[in-house]
Amino acid sequence: MLTIHRICPETGDKLRPANSGTGEPFPKDSVWIDLLNPTPDEDRALEAHLGISIPTREEMHDLEPSEIIYSENGAHYMTARVICHSDSIVPKLADVTFILTEKLLVTVRYDEPKAFSIFLNRSTKPGGCGSQPEAVLDGLIEAIVDRAAEVLRDVGDKIDMASRRIFAGRAKDVEQGGAYQAVIQHIGQHEHIISNVRESMVSVERVLLFLSANYTRPKKAQAAFAGEWRSAVRDVQAIEEHATFLSNKLQFMLDATLGLVSIEQNKIIKLFSVVSVALMPPTLIASIYGMNFKTMPELEWQWGYPLALASMVVFAVLPYMFFRWKKWL
Repeated sequence: MLTIHRICPETGDKLRPANSGTGEPFPKDSVWIDLLNPTPDEDRALEAHLGISIPTREEMHDLEPSEIIYSENGAHYMTARVICHSDSIVPKLADVTFILTEKLLVTVRYDEPKAFSIFLNRSTKPGGCGSQPEAVLDGLIEAIVDRAAEVLRDVGDKIDMASRRIFAGRAKDVEQGGAYQAVIQHIGQHEHIISNVRESMVSVERVLLFLSANYTRPKKAQAAFAGEWRSAVRDVQAIEEHATFLSNKLQFMLDATLGLVSIEQNKIIKLFSVVSVALMPPTLIASIYGMNFKTMPELEWQWGYPLALASMVVFAVLPYMFFRWKKWL
């Protein structure tokens, strides 16, 4: 789908989207053309209009690290990885190519990151977007960064809930309810989201650094956008630091959970050990009187059998009381 965005002539500070097919001319006041799952006809029509090449899905996916950002025929090609489907159990990263020309911005994507809908909601309001393609790009990057921060905040809240579940709740045996297993699974899911956010921010930071070094406009406009991009770089670096903090916190939670699992397992082993030790004296007595010797004085006693049973009970209780006195139980 090819969507053309123009600046609203009445206000001059917000976008007005208008769908366009390949047979329709591209308006001269277009500032942003968004390609979502474009068809070959749409690619060819836009290439003929702008005189530049539009990368396909395969070309975007197979880019080498050195080819993610480059300039060609007066256009800057920048591919960033944007977090997508972050609300699902298994989020992913979507490749988005930004093509910045002197007259307009072209975005090529084959997925629908939420950051784009966030920017569209902002840009349709008064003061939501400037009239230059650089302003649109700046707004998109700002939305991507804000969305990454929002995702990290949600992950941080979930990590806090899991932490309370681990440390504030009463310990249970490992087999009861599989609580520890669920916590470890959630830790893995959170770490996957955090690593996606960090990878996305690294690619966005490369785009911002490229723009800061290769942006050529009149000095006044260049200074304005350069300041915006430097501020965005600081925001990206802050998000990366926050992601590292959350990743370290998850590692601590994982170590603590595995430690609690070991403690619960040790409790079970200790219980078995105590039971084994407590039953050793009764087993010894039963073994003695279970021997098949003809001459055993106790076999002729009238109270021999009750005395043997009583001895077994006494010598089973005494080790238990000793363990309790030593506070081993």
